[in-house]
Amino acid sequence: MKLVRYSIAGEASVRGGTLEGDVIREYAGDLFEGIELTGRTCRLEEVTLHAPFSPRHIIGIGANFAPEGVPKPDMPELPVLFFKPTTAVIGPGAPIRLPPGAKNVKFEAELAVVIGRTARRVDPERAGEYIFGFTVANDVSAPEFFHPNGHWTVGKSFDTFCPLGPWLDTAFDDRDARIRATVNGAEKQNGSVERMITPVRHMISRVSEFMTLQPGDVLLTGTPPGADVIRGGDTVICSIEGLGSLSNPVLGADAK
Repeated sequence: MKLVRYSIAGEASVRGGTLEGDVIREYAGDLFEGIELTGRTCRLEEVTLHAPFSPRHIIGIGANFAPEGVPKPDMPELPVLFFKPTTAVIGPGAPIRLPPGAKNVKFEAELAVVIGRTARRVDPERAGEYIFGFTVANDVSAPEFFHPNGHWTVGKSFDTFCPLGPWLDTAFDDRDARIRATVNGAEKQNGSVERMITPVRHMISRVSEFMTLQPGDVLLTGTPPGADVIRGGDTVICSIEGLGSLSNPVLGADAK
């Protein structure tokens, strides 16, 4: 099932719906506790899509991809983890706004895993039971704001630095997917999830050792080689085959 959040021209409200082909069927209720179709429908081309759900926490893992053609290192005992605030979230088509003073903002196409059940000290073999679905993410980063002592929080946290979308897919099989990114039509990233150093289910297990994961939490699973600097006027498209494409324009710091 594909799930979206959307708005209709002339209306301020943001609705939730299921997507079947190009038809959106509105739902009511809590996405993680149960939804019910209202009977109202519209077409995809008639709406503006937003991030497909409202995350609870956004947890990223860094340095999680090995380049093609080289042996993968062992999974680290302590993964590189960071948080992004929910104020960084935007949806498809919304602009990534470069912050004042930032000279080297980068896109990072990633697979985002959405947790559907409370998870604490989960065995990797059972971690798939806690996945609600997947969406495409762009883990926008400003490395020049990473702290010299090691933490990445500031450089990951600017408003608009976490595009998500275009929908949340509860039936997607992530284990043989490719992650791609283009900037202004030129391919920059093209990597298989098989090159993840800590695979998705082990990642859920490891993170759940440190913190309780709850419905609506998002794990950003790392980005393939090729992440590059973006400038005002660029358009970034992050794609995962079988899941969808997430397109966002880039606005410079002085853009209105």
